[in-house]
Amino acid sequence: MVKAIRFHKTGGPEVLEWENISVPDPGPGEVLLRHKAIGLNFIDTYHRTGLYPLPLPAGLGSGLGMEAAGVVEAIGNGVTDLKKGDRVAYAAMPPGAYAEQRLFKADQLVPLPDNIDDKTAAAAMLKGMTAEYLLRRTFPVKPGMTVLIHAAAGGVGLIACQWARHLGATVIGTVGSTEKAELARKHGCKHIILYRDEDIAARVRDITDGQGVPVVYDSVGKDTFEASLDCLQPRGMMVSYGNASGPAPPVEPAVLAAKGSLFLTRPTLMHYNISRDDLLASAAALFDVMGSGAVRVEIHQEYELADAATAHRDLEARRTTGASVLVP
Repeated sequence: MVKAIRFHKTGGPEVLEWENISVPDPGPGEVLLRHKAIGLNFIDTYHRTGLYPLPLPAGLGSGLGMEAAGVVEAIGNGVTDLKKGDRVAYAAMPPGAYAEQRLFKADQLVPLPDNIDDKTAAAAMLKGMTAEYLLRRTFPVKPGMTVLIHAAAGGVGLIACQWARHLGATVIGTVGSTEKAELARKHGCKHIILYRDEDIAARVRDITDGQGVPVVYDSVGKDTFEASLDCLQPRGMMVSYGNASGPAPPVEPAVLAAKGSLFLTRPTLMHYNISRDDLLASAAALFDVMGSGAVRVEIHQEYELADAATAHRDLEARRTTGASVLVP
């Protein structure tokens, strides 16, 4: 038996329970992993609350967590490119990373380079590959562009700001406090907007001499969605990839026309890394910018896995900055 976080009903952090579970031998195409570190992500709270529903089999409960780093302890039939003792990481469905051990599909695992430790990998995979597909594939950032990144001091935000600067963009970042403003500034933001105190769209227009930006990357949702649309220049793209403040409101297609023939997309990492080639290319791009020093992934909070409920409370209260990890 090993320990894992499970929940048997949706709700607040209090539904998370520290339970004994049994992990069977790996089947065909699977490996048995022992986790060394587990990434904490806002999507975990969406699964816990039911905003993004997960199956809850009667009496069994659901696992949680989509990102971790660990060591291969056993392999199933048909697995040829991994062996016992290999260091690997992942950021993929199904949830279940909040556990000391788990089974996982071998083709969803990425070998870890020697220069990236387990905690950094667990903190970087989901957030870093999210930044990769947003900046390089959803709306490719080019040198000389000015882009707006919301939640610039968050886990994805700090990586995305550094990466956008590395690509040659001028970064405008929104944050919720002066402390987070300084953090965002140190990680690539040239212009900072305190979104609780300032008119976001007015500030963006001022910074861009009335032009607006070609793209907004918005993980906040309800609180920033309408302002984000007003920040865009004609034919600009609104990239809504999260709901930290709640779901974004419905929008009529005619509104996009009236505001400048805007584009709106709601992407997910799973669709951008749908093939193994996509997954390996995304991870390689991430490891490259990390290895070169262009992007630094800093762990600002560390929790025992058994204290996952506390970690969720801190995350939802926006008491965290940068990356957080859970340690079994």
